[in-house]
Amino acid sequence: MLRTVSWLLRTGAYVFIGLKTFTHPPAGTATLVSAVAAYVLSSLALLLWGLTEARGDEAADRSLMLLLLGAAAVLAGYASAAPHAESLIGLSLAFVMQLGTQASLAVGWATAGCTVAAVETGVLANGAGREIALGYPVLVAAVLIASHNRRAWRVRAEQSATLLAQTELLRAEQRQVAVLDERTRIAREIHDVLAHSLGALSIQIQAAEVLLTGHQDIDRAVTVLAGARRLTADGLTETRRAVHALRSSLAPLDEELATLANTHRQRHGVPVRLTVEGAPFALSADQALPLLRTAQEALTNAAKHASAQPVEITLTYEDDHVTLAVDNPLAQRDPERPEFATLNGGYGLTGMRERLLLLGGTLDAAARDGRWRVCAEVPR
Repeated sequence: MLRTVSWLLRTGAYVFIGLKTFTHPPAGTATLVSAVAAYVLSSLALLLWGLTEARGDEAADRSLMLLLLGAAAVLAGYASAAPHAESLIGLSLAFVMQLGTQASLAVGWATAGCTVAAVETGVLANGAGREIALGYPVLVAAVLIASHNRRAWRVRAEQSATLLAQTELLRAEQRQVAVLDERTRIAREIHDVLAHSLGALSIQIQAAEVLLTGHQDIDRAVTVLAGARRLTADGLTETRRAVHALRSSLAPLDEELATLANTHRQRHGVPVRLTVEGAPFALSADQALPLLRTAQEALTNAAKHASAQPVEITLTYEDDHVTLAVDNPLAQRDPERPEFATLNGGYGLTGMRERLLLLGGTLDAAARDGRWRVCAEVPR
């Protein structure tokens, strides 16, 4: 819209200058020829100027356009010093403005200088007055300065547009990264919950299988399978709860661990003691969830490798970090007792260690003094 209005104004000015100049044409053949030549060259320059903008400012057309604009500015400046042709200076000013804005500084200054020289030459050739000899160069200089201001505004506008485009692109990339991070977090949480639930479920099913095939104890096997059914329902509930926890806050970690300890105690019939040391403080979901999942994995491993041994969970709040320790006595291998297998292939603690490393935390799991101890730490 703005470009259309600009070209309407340019066309109107061009027609007005032509009418004013040739309604009362300059006297003398040479003067008339120079005025006509300046007007025709200006029309060609305007035509190529418009075509260049319409075609996307191609390099070849742009060079020819700048050359024609410069030549038309100089020739119109020379002809404007003739009697009855003063309005042609308007074409020179328009072309100097365009070149000062769009072309390089050297081209703009060179065109303005040549135009001023052409005006002074026309003054000498036509015997024009002092007002033209002094006034027209001042007008050309003022237009050149205005073109530089316009050029600076255009450059700032282009830079702002580029910066805005880059900002929008960066925001789009940030949104994409946030979506991918959210998907990764959800996938990780679902994986951890299912690994824990399915691991415990596998132990229950294998225990039922042993009771049925080895001991022919149908009543106990039915009880174990009923527990497996409840475990399946609890796993689905825990999965939904894990996804919900990603978008909201968890309960305090000590309460979550108390619930986890009570569930393990009821499910496997072994003592589980939870001890909280230090002054509790709030943890973000990103900090609390890895500790909670580490406790779940450690309890699953305890049920797998030391099913009859008591478990101790110690949560310690310190000034700059939180430590979770889960340990249980190592069980002696009973050849007659079946060895249960879980479904995660032994990679559960490895995944927990990787999650804690992302938070700057640590995970250590090793046997010490006849006990198996898993210790996780996250910075505050």
